[in-house]
Amino acid sequence: MSITGRCYCGELRYEAEAQTVFRAQCHCRECQYISGGGANFVIGLPAATFRYVHGEPKVFKRQDLAEPATREFCGTCGTHILTRTPRNTEVVIVKVGTLDDPSVYEGPQIAIWTDDKQPYHLIADGVATFPGFPG
Repeated sequence: MSITGRCYCGELRYEAEAQTVFRAQCHCRECQYISGGGANFVIGLPAATFRYVHGEPKVFKRQDLAEPATREFCGTCGTHILTRTPRNTEVVIVKVGTLDDPSVYEGPQIAIWTDDKQPYHLIADGVATFPGFPG
């Protein structure tokens, strides 16, 4: 399956030829900062198939963590495109809102970092929940 997406202003465009590895909603405090307060809806894609086809992302890593995630975003409009985590370098975690066809998401399979969940964050019935990162 071909998956494509972009930032809000169109300066960054990406594509991946793959099936999704997972579909999740993340409630960690870091995602709350990035999303503006809500849960972060993401899909995992194989890193080997992901590539930017237009533009180059800006990159951010926290300096106060031993193994920080790398966050890639548009330097023009600020749209957060993806996260690369040192826990699994074979997967990129792509923000659902950047997909050209968000219907490929089909809703979350799992909700993670529910220990950080705010009372107004909703999790659909039947979605597996994890207090932190599963596994």
